Amino acid sequence: MIPFLLAGAGGLGLLGGGLAAYSGAAARKIEKAVPRDGALIEVGGQTIHYTDDGSGPPIVMIHGLAGQLRNFGRAMVDDLARDYRVIRVDRPGSGYSPRSRSTSARLRVQAETIAELIRILKLDRPLIVGHSLGGALALSIALNHPETVGGLALVAPLTQVQDIQDVPEVFKGLVIRSPFLRKSIAWTVATPMGMATAEKSLKEVFAPEPVPADFGTEGGGLLAMRPNNFYASSADLCDLEGELEGMVERYPTLSVPVSILYARADNLLDCELHGERTAGEIPGAEIELVEGGHMLPFTRPELTAAFVRRAAERQERPDARRSAG
Repeated sequence: MIPFLLAGAGGLGLLGGGLAAYSGAAARKIEKAVPRDGALIEVGGQTIHYTDDGSGPPIVMIHGLAGQLRNFGRAMVDDLARDYRVIRVDRPGSGYSPRSRSTSARLRVQAETIAELIRILKLDRPLIVGHSLGGALALSIALNHPETVGGLALVAPLTQVQDIQDVPEVFKGLVIRSPFLRKSIAWTVATPMGMATAEKSLKEVFAPEPVPADFGTEGGGLLAMRPNNFYASSADLCDLEGELEGMVERYPTLSVPVSILYARADNLLDCELHGERTAGEIPGAEIELVEGGHMLPFTRPELTAAFVRRAAERQERPDARRSAG
C-alpha cells in the first residue's frame, strides 16, 4: 500500500501528488464546515486556540486523542457557563492549535503549554476537566504544575500504562513511529481513507451509544481527518510510550481533589483499569460509574455537566484539599 508514498517521480509519484492535492482540498472544505470558534493566543512559541464562555470560577476543558474542543458539546458548555467561566482548549496539534515542528508531543511538554496558558489568562487554580487522553494530560499538569490546578474532573480518562500495540482498533492506524512515514501517510492516504471508514470508526468510538448525526460538524469530528491533525494524533499516541509509567508512580502524591466519571460499557478504555484502579491509587479520589459509552461529554451533556459541577463544588469545600492530601 505504501510504495507510491516514497516515489519521487513517474506515475506513482504523480499519484502521490494527486492524493496530496486531494487531501489539501478536503482540509479546506472541512474548515469551512467546522470553522474556528474562539481566539488564538501565543503560549511559549505555540499558537493555542481556545474558547471562553461565561463568568465565575474557572473551568478548563481538555479533549482527547484525535479530538477537538467541540467534543465538549455546546449543551454542556452552555449549562456550565451559567455559573462558571468555561475555557475549552485545542491541545497542541489538534483542532486549530498547530504544533510547531520543533515541539514534542510528550505529555509533559503539553502540560507545560496548558499550565502556561492558565498563567497567561490569570486563572486562579481552575478545575481542569480532561476527557480520554485529556485526562492523562490533566493528571500531568497536576503532577508537574500543581500551583496552577485547583482540582481535576476526569471523564473516561486514560490513566494507566497501556501497550501501544493494544490500542483500540480505531486508533491502530495512528501507530506510525517514523516521522517521515507519518507525514507521507498524512498527506496521501490518511484523509481519503479516513473519510471512507468514518462511519465504522465513529461507531467504535461511541459504542454502545449511537453516533450523533451532527458529531462531524457540531462535535468537530471532521477536523481529525485533515493531514496535519492526523500527523499530530499519530505523534500524540506514539509519544505516550514511557510517559505514564512515571506518572502512575506519583499518583499517591496528588494533593488536589480528583473526581472520575466512567461509563461501564466504555468501548475504548477499561473502566476498571483506568477508572476504579486509579481512583484507588489517588488519595481521596472519587469515582462515579454510569451507563453509556466513551463520548459522554457529547452524548450525555447534562449528566457530564452535573458531574463537573459536583467536582467544582468539592474543590471549593474547605476540607477538600485536606482529604486529598
